[in-house]
Amino acid sequence: MTITVLLVDDHPVVRSGLRAVLDSGVTATGGGVTVVGEAATGEAAVALAEQLRPQVVLCDLRLGDGIDGIQTTAALRALEPAPAVLILTTFDRDAEILGAIEAGAAGYLLKDVAPEVIVEGIERAAAGDMFLTPDIASRVLKGMRDPLPKLTDREVEVLRLLATGAANKEIARALFVTEATVKSHVAHIFTKLDVDSRSRAIHLAQETGLI
Repeated sequence: MTITVLLVDDHPVVRSGLRAVLDSGVTATGGGVTVVGEAATGEAAVALAEQLRPQVVLCDLRLGDGIDGIQTTAALRALEPAPAVLILTTFDRDAEILGAIEAGAAGYLLKDVAPEVIVEGIERAAAGDMFLTPDIASRVLKGMRDPLPKLTDREVEVLRLLATGAANKEIARALFVTEATVKSHVAHIFTKLDVDSRSRAIHLAQETGLI
């Protein structure tokens, strides 16, 4: 049996390397893996998945402009039929791992894993199983046991204003505080949510119902 895969990564050299690995890969059951398409953006991935109907989409988390890997995962899982989505990325923050799983990803792998692990992940995902390396699995379980830290009422206010696209100066004016105070709130929000950008903070807050 051959498993069909769509590659989603914004770096052509990465897609080329993955294609070489996967086209020569052999699953545990003796089947093969065939790359049926490549996409550099989340939007292109969704369009191609509708057209090509791959069994598995191997997707990076950061995809440059446009929707990110988590949003792409959710969009792919909403298709009919929905492909399994396996995240392959360099980013290993707990919030991103949990966000991907909550969006419907069948697994989350880091790009430093061995090629045979990627092939195994694809095979497991195609079979409808969840596939996580032991270290990632333990972090997912910990994240499920320990919910996100509670934000203060003022931090929630700041986060809601961030979601509107407001700059620090505009938030300061709206809340009648100094710009330095806003920067301090934003830093605390990033720390509590374990994110490194406004877009990730907003996305995570929306996904988890914080705002």
